[in-house]
Amino acid sequence: MEKKNIFQKIWQSEFRLVFMVMAIAAFAAGYFLRGGGSAPEDESIGHQHEANVEAWTCSMHPQIRQPQSGACPICGMDLIPVTKDSGDDILGPRQLKLSPAAVKLAEIQLAQVERKYVATEIRMVGKVEYDETRLSYISARVPGRIDRLYVDFTGTRVRENDHLVNLYSPQLISAQQELLEALNTFQKLQNSQNPDTREKGGRLLDAVRQKLYLWGLTEAQVSRIESERTVTDHLTIYSPIQGVVIHRNATEGMYVETGTEIYTIADLSHVWVKLDAYESDLEWLRFGETVEFRTEAYSGEVFAGRIAFIDPVLNPKTRTVKVRVNVENRDGKLKPEMFVRAVVRSSLSTSGKVMDKSLAGKWISPMHPEIVKSGPGNCDICGMKLVRAEELGYLPASKIQKEAPLVIPASAPLITGKRAVVYVAIAGKDGVFEGREIELGPRAGDFYLVNSGLQEGERVVTNGNFKLDSDLQIRARPSMMNPAAGGQTTGHHDHGDHSADDHMTSLSSEMQNAASALLARYFEIQQALSRDNLKEAKTYAETFQKHRSDAAFDQLTGSGRTQWVGIEKELRQGVSGLLAAAAIDKARAHFSDVSLAMYQLLKQFDVPHEGKIYRILCPMAFDNQGGYWLQPSRAVKNPYWGAEMLSCGEIVETL
Repeated sequence: MEKKNIFQKIWQSEFRLVFMVMAIAAFAAGYFLRGGGSAPEDESIGHQHEANVEAWTCSMHPQIRQPQSGACPICGMDLIPVTKDSGDDILGPRQLKLSPAAVKLAEIQLAQVERKYVATEIRMVGKVEYDETRLSYISARVPGRIDRLYVDFTGTRVRENDHLVNLYSPQLISAQQELLEALNTFQKLQNSQNPDTREKGGRLLDAVRQKLYLWGLTEAQVSRIESERTVTDHLTIYSPIQGVVIHRNATEGMYVETGTEIYTIADLSHVWVKLDAYESDLEWLRFGETVEFRTEAYSGEVFAGRIAFIDPVLNPKTRTVKVRVNVENRDGKLKPEMFVRAVVRSSLSTSGKVMDKSLAGKWISPMHPEIVKSGPGNCDICGMKLVRAEELGYLPASKIQKEAPLVIPASAPLITGKRAVVYVAIAGKDGVFEGREIELGPRAGDFYLVNSGLQEGERVVTNGNFKLDSDLQIRARPSMMNPAAGGQTTGHHDHGDHSADDHMTSLSSEMQNAASALLARYFEIQQALSRDNLKEAKTYAETFQKHRSDAAFDQLTGSGRTQWVGIEKELRQGVSGLLAAAAIDKARAHFSDVSLAMYQLLKQFDVPHEGKIYRILCPMAFDNQGGYWLQPSRAVKNPYWGAEMLSCGEIVETL
């Protein structure tokens, strides 16, 4: 027992030493970010003029702000002054200035706001189906008995004019006899001196012939009956097209009535691919756009077709719209019911039209998008008049350069709810950055389209923007998380409910249940990591992953779906990394990413939960970079340190 106490005292003393070193490092970093690194060596912080001090804060807990010096109410460390930077009096409320050293320390990276077309990939899934316009139904045109089926199983390939059925029909016999009588009458009347009489005989013969044609007899069959003057008691039915028999509805010896379907034949030289497009993706899709897709059977081969139809009605259950693609299938590789994964690469202009240089100034068939011509004319397939591509939502060639959209890298905006904040480097003022709310358009790959708030040529922060926002929060100025610039914190207490956006996205009861299940599994992972139990954490993470993939959030539309897509991606990557981690420290790093995504989920959606949820910060996690997490109880259970520092952390927000 004495040996254990000795080791405990040694450990405690070493821990205090490490804590002091880390505190000094954090203080130095904070001082450096505030431009302290540029001060003369003989200038001491302790002797700064009181008029230059805005407040007193803790280097380990920067949310603490006191009007006077003293000890931190959380950790007991001496508070340090927050001084006014030179020139602060001429800076705007959303602006801050960093020294060159602080810019380097914060790893600030900039990108220019540009006008250019960026493409996004709209991914869809679906399956191959028959081309409904190329189906033929072989049916009985006269009542009778089927004495022979030449094609007796489905899947048989037939050519045009191949014989299919031999049908016995008493009515057919009567009709042939009627033909022979009409032929005899016609020949007798040819000797008449009255032209009306001769014409009447001809009309009667043509009428009988036409009846036989309508019953399915060919001209050759009718001519043979007339030349041989014999009546056949069977009718042979021929295939009108080349294709595959996909249905056989009759058997030999079966009696059929007029209109009874015997076969269905599909021409598979052209097929349809029907895809499911989410509601939020419709703005990128247009009639005539090229679609590329792959199948499970030919994984290395890419097939292509054009969008021929976009369903005008949304499926209320799946919140998707059917998109039909016309595809040529001369080699027969594509078979109905094959599963496909498709992608459309689309670029939008500022007016919302699709930019496609291959269709700019072209004319397209409104029924068959594969028919594209350089000028007006008629469709080669259906004969309809071609229409201009711009009438179908495409940008004309004359406006391609004028309507290039304003874009910024996807890492530039800080997005919370319906708000987006970017940090702009002020031109002509080195080290001065301004937070600005902007209106974002849709995301296109690694870029966002900007509707308003920025101008071409401005430079936005793409790395380090969160650090700038945190600095503004510490200075109690407007920021992403606190646009109204909240007052100073004077002690250790919970922050009130100050949502970053006043409007949460509403969820259906099904989606609320899915979100609640995710939250419950998240808390289980957090508790397991606080107990230093990696195996248990992975078990809960597997359940979390299943709930995430089964979540009903695909029903979301508009901005709500855009928010969920980003959150779901972070959850998927974070939990996947946690499951793949061989050591608990790696798992904890990925859990931090999951925690941030779950926080965004709670802030942006009305997720039901019992009681309060606390957001907690451990400033010493991850080499003093700090780490946040969520938990349902006030008693701190640190998932980043476990038993080593289980109670290290402070509640920074109550949800």
